[in-house]
Amino acid sequence: MIFDGHIFDGHNDLLTRLWLSNADDPVHDFIYGTLPGHLDLQRCRQVGWMGGLFSIFLPPFAYVKNNHSDKLTNTSSSDFTPQEIIDICRAQLQLAGQLQERSNGQIKICTTLAQIQTCIQNQQFAIVLHLEGAEAFAIDPELLDEFYEAGLRSIGLLWNRKTKFGDGLNAPFPHSPDMGTGLTNDGKDFIKKCTEKRMLIDVSHMNERAFWDTAEMIDQPIVATHSNAHALCAQARNLTDRQLRAIKDSNGLVGVNFDVAFLRSDGKRDTHTALDVIVDHLAYLVEHLGDNHVGFGSDFDGCLLPDDLAGVSDIDKLIERMQQRHFSDALIEKITAKNWFRVLDTIWQ
Repeated sequence: MIFDGHIFDGHNDLLTRLWLSNADDPVHDFIYGTLPGHLDLQRCRQVGWMGGLFSIFLPPFAYVKNNHSDKLTNTSSSDFTPQEIIDICRAQLQLAGQLQERSNGQIKICTTLAQIQTCIQNQQFAIVLHLEGAEAFAIDPELLDEFYEAGLRSIGLLWNRKTKFGDGLNAPFPHSPDMGTGLTNDGKDFIKKCTEKRMLIDVSHMNERAFWDTAEMIDQPIVATHSNAHALCAQARNLTDRQLRAIKDSNGLVGVNFDVAFLRSDGKRDTHTALDVIVDHLAYLVEHLGDNHVGFGSDFDGCLLPDDLAGVSDIDKLIERMQQRHFSDALIEKITAKNWFRVLDTIWQ
């Protein structure tokens, strides 16, 4: 059976990859050429991948220093300076703007569901801006207004690093998500500001205490943009059944991460991983959350994929496995797009 629907994804790291790229003009390569990695506009269009949440992300300092030292102002330092953190996030925000400005109408930064749906009707590519790890905002909270004005509508407060907003989530496999403290008072105050702006709050990189702090604070759907089931893969940032119940009760959503280390029962970074393992997580989440609360959260351009899913061009193989596992057409349409549309509209209204 051929899938001819649209696909809207909950998480990718394209903007970070563009920032790290050594190409002469990576924005041009994404729009008009073939960009190395998991995504470019041509490949996305070929498979009906019409957009998603595009992450602005601060990579680990050691990775940047060892592989992209030209991006640093001081290569002898042991960490980013506060100004570098802000500049890196601004640079990725500007790259998103360039994608829109230089695409001749093919790409649009969207802040409402109506804009996303118009993009799909007009065969345009829809970008929703997301911040993965709000370290820059912990340095300067006033940046929130600047980024919001530029289109930011989704935010993950924490990543691996400790900030004044809370502890990061970084643990060996296997591990419970119950590690570290919850949100600080600064973190709670910042989430309040974000919810007042009707922004999506992403819990994917929160430890369990921060998750429950967030769940108690927000009066909107709880969303994990790129997380999986802890019962199937005991990574600390996968979700327990109790967390899944809270997400369901909030009318929220979980986007399934395609990274093999967050899929496999042994937690190994082994690309010899069957696509059925992704389907296992999808099925488990549907069982525990219901049909309306599961989507894709691929982590394209920021993850290690199974061999049979080398990039967005192979997404049809995953959908075929879903069909073979008796996912109905209606359920596949919800997972590939409609559930994301529902939750975004609910939060943004």
